[in-house]
Amino acid sequence: MRRATRTPVDTEEQQTPPARPRRGPRRWTMDTRPLRRPAYRRLWSSTIVTAIGSQLTAVAVPKQIYDITGSSAWVGYASLAGLLPLVVFALWGGAVADSMDRRRLLLITNSGIAVTSVLFWLQAVSGLDSVPVLMLLLAAQQAFFGLNSPARNASIARLVPADELAAANALGSTVMQTGLVAGPLLAGALIPVIGLPELYLLDALALCVTVWAVHRLPALPPLGETKRRAGVREIGAGFRYIALHKVLLLSFLADVIAMVLGMPRALFPQLAAETYGSYGEGLALGLLFAAIPVGAVLGGLFSGTFSRARRHGWMVIGAVVAWGLAIAGFGLSRSLWVAVAFLIAAGVADMVSMVFRGAILLSAATDEMRGRMQGVFTVVVAGGPRLADVLHGTAGSAFGARQAVAGGGLLVVAAMLVLALTVPALRRYRV
Repeated sequence: MRRATRTPVDTEEQQTPPARPRRGPRRWTMDTRPLRRPAYRRLWSSTIVTAIGSQLTAVAVPKQIYDITGSSAWVGYASLAGLLPLVVFALWGGAVADSMDRRRLLLITNSGIAVTSVLFWLQAVSGLDSVPVLMLLLAAQQAFFGLNSPARNASIARLVPADELAAANALGSTVMQTGLVAGPLLAGALIPVIGLPELYLLDALALCVTVWAVHRLPALPPLGETKRRAGVREIGAGFRYIALHKVLLLSFLADVIAMVLGMPRALFPQLAAETYGSYGEGLALGLLFAAIPVGAVLGGLFSGTFSRARRHGWMVIGAVVAWGLAIAGFGLSRSLWVAVAFLIAAGVADMVSMVFRGAILLSAATDEMRGRMQGVFTVVVAGGPRLADVLHGTAGSAFGARQAVAGGGLLVVAAMLVLALTVPALRRYRV
């Protein structure tokens, strides 16, 4: 059984006194111990601003493309245009994050994302109305994000001790999920007031806050004296490392099972029109899309109920099974409000899964491999839901939307239980 590998935490963090045990109702709410560590607090605080700011651009790009073309197909093509750079640069970015100072890499990539946001603003305010330019800028933005994400996630293990990794992941995931809810709502409210181009500018200004916060982080150079490169051989070494460490491989497989078999968002429009149309198609569609992020935020706000658990493997298994059961319940629901309740429950389970899968990746991998592990994690997180869109869309057309959703949820439960029973490494893992 592999136990967590402790790595040095920066000097100013080691001087932070241990937190007192929480008693009463506070022990159920969000575990904020990592925020007592100045470096992590700076990184997390920047996320609050950019989590919302990034969603402004995420809304503005498809809106502008649809305004230019009048075609939802072009909106879909733009999404694919951003996927390939994200995959390629996330894998390479993981190797880069293991070979250079992660703080420096974060400064470069956050600055690059900010520049692309300014360019988005310039093309919009100039009235260029060019879909190829928008797709090129989106590809560049996703490339920078692919380089940024592994370094950002891998840095957390250098800023907090091993027993606070789950709490740190819960804090970060809660902010990101809050952005998924608040960002689109804010964008929808701002477009009629200030116009679409200014959404890009607001995102660029938010990224300036991130650059400032990252600048104040301590240096995060590679540990040890061995100099590393960031080429194809190093990326391949990352995949071999995953193959040799079953708990890492299983954590990725757990996410693939949950997202590919059980993420039904491609069927939300059909369900809103056919099953829940009597409630109002627009209302139903909005509630379906918002429910999972709302559940994830609730899970984060009450993460004190689970963030101190030491059996991380069992927490992942239980969370994925709970996700599958909730999705199956959603598929069987004819009442919109019951369906939303099941999706909220699924969001809570997804938060628990995210927290402990992230903690496993940070604690079970050595520091020299963490960047590459986070690069693969970024690819899995980005690619899984897109594969699910294809799978569920096809199954929904063939068997019906409700049947496809319920069947997918039950397949998640079955596949996760088979994986847990046949390969014991995950259920045995603890810190």
